[in-house]
Amino acid sequence: MEIRRAVAEDVPAIVAMLADDPLGAEREQPGAPAYAEAFAEIDADPRQFLAVAVADTEVVGTLQLTFIPGLSRLGATRAQIEAVRVRSDQRGGGLGRRLCEWAIDTARERGAAMVQLTTDASREDAHRFYERLGFAASHVGMKLPLR
Repeated sequence: MEIRRAVAEDVPAIVAMLADDPLGAEREQPGAPAYAEAFAEIDADPRQFLAVAVADTEVVGTLQLTFIPGLSRLGATRAQIEAVRVRSDQRGGGLGRRLCEWAIDTARERGAAMVQLTTDASREDAHRFYERLGFAASHVGMKLPLR
């Protein structure tokens, strides 16, 4: 298995994974042109890394790693992990762990002071998964939908 930067041709497989759960099924629309536009914006931003895990030429996992510079913590950069997904037929084999460990190692290599993530409050299995990786639920996340 290889972890690499996503290319435009990977977008349909990524979106399919985003849509393949109860939450994603309600908010994603595979095939919508907005995904190509969003990918182009992500790909052009040097603080973004949309990663895919590839096995036998097929995209089987993904996550987005964002580097956020800040003034707090003596000007520390934070790395934000978002949208971790593993294709349903590949779950349970350690691929999610490998993706997250890759993201943590990449954040460390780029000088980030911490890695953070959010996960929906309803995703109890994901909470346990991230806790096993060493993440702690140290803050309360809040969101305000704008559309």
